[in-house]
Amino acid sequence: MAPETLEQLLIFQQNELTEYYLYQRLARQAKDEHNRKVLQQIATDELRHHDIYQKYTGQKVKPRQWRIFKYYWIARLFGLTFGLKLMERGEERAHQAYEKLGMKVEIPELKQFASEEEEHEHQLLNLIAEERLNYVSSIVLGLNDALVELTGTLAGLTFALQNTKLIALTGLITGVAASFSMGASEYLSTKAEGNDSQESFKSALYTWAAYVLTVICLILPYLLTGNFFSALILTLVAAVLIIMVFNFYLAVAKDLSFRQRFLEMTAISLGVAALSFFIGYLIRTFMGIEV
Repeated sequence: MAPETLEQLLIFQQNELTEYYLYQRLARQAKDEHNRKVLQQIATDELRHHDIYQKYTGQKVKPRQWRIFKYYWIARLFGLTFGLKLMERGEERAHQAYEKLGMKVEIPELKQFASEEEEHEHQLLNLIAEERLNYVSSIVLGLNDALVELTGTLAGLTFALQNTKLIALTGLITGVAASFSMGASEYLSTKAEGNDSQESFKSALYTWAAYVLTVICLILPYLLTGNFFSALILTLVAAVLIIMVFNFYLAVAKDLSFRQRFLEMTAISLGVAALSFFIGYLIRTFMGIEV
């Protein structure tokens, strides 16, 4: 066996062992019995793959502890679906690597491995339905409304008031009041669609929580700096980062387009902010308001 082929097989062997421990650890944490069984089955397959690779390499490998640690905590913190979809991307790369190597060396099991890896992808896609993903539309409503409304409000207040503490106080009052209004509207809207009170309340809660967290992130720069223009710039940067992180999460967990959604939300939020800043300038200039 060529040295480069042996090196590639050892990498595959280590990946299989690493994913075995990762799936096993996730399976122990899965509350749903079906999810636990599927994860355990995948873990068993990964260990079997490792054992066959070891037969050809004749060497022992250690799992990549950092990879196990990283994906385990991603799944725990951001949801099993998100963690699994990130791992699935690795499964796709492994599938391509198996096929490429299978063309070079005579290892009968490689074709079977490629087939099983592809089957794992489908299992992972349909594995679970987490509550947080069932209420994504409610989270999007709260997040998007807070970004558009509050970035616009803060931009307008920045030029109209030119006082960071006063801007923060006004924005906080506006944001908190609007969050309860949005939560109540979401409750009534979902109730009108025929959902029961518990589901409507959860939708309202997710909308309210997304709105409040966004409000806190956007107002925080005004509490940390005394320069109102610097605070506005930091707020706009925070808005773009929130949009980027949230859309990356959705792109992975729900198989949506990241670029399109990111550019759309960013353009709307920054566009409203620019318009509101201009309105604030006009109000301060023509009404002669001084604070």
